[in-house]
Amino acid sequence: MNKEWLKILPGQTILTPHPKEFERVAGTTENSYRRLLRQIEFSQEFQCIVVLKGAFTSIALPDGGVFFNSTGNPGMATAGSGDLLTGILLSLLAQGYTPEEAALAGVFLHGIAGDLAAVDKGYESLIASDIIDHLGDAFRNIRSGEGGEPAVSSEVK
Repeated sequence: MNKEWLKILPGQTILTPHPKEFERVAGTTENSYRRLLRQIEFSQEFQCIVVLKGAFTSIALPDGGVFFNSTGNPGMATAGSGDLLTGILLSLLAQGYTPEEAALAGVFLHGIAGDLAAVDKGYESLIASDIIDHLGDAFRNIRSGEGGEPAVSSEVK
């Protein structure tokens, strides 16, 4: 990536790097805490939303706020899963959600769909299309959950 392009990003752009991609753009850090601080600084500096994908995906906002996602699983570290997340984010933006709302809701929804897919398929054989197949279930799960908590079973085959 050409780092000069960062200067012309439209405000509220959503970036979705995994840690190595983020490192290439924002520089290396000595530990995950320093990487989190760099993620927040980066988001503020470039007025963008940084969704740093990983075991506990973090979403940094231009105002300095940061959120950690509680959904998702190791089986989602598979080819195409990040592309699916991008598609979910774009669909939410197209429906009129703000970039912040789209990032927060999209990451959560993506994770729930992945959790439901893992219950059905297991972590080891999970592929991106399994996550897609469970998006409708994820929406229903969110609607049926109490107090915003997803009604996801933790039992994985």
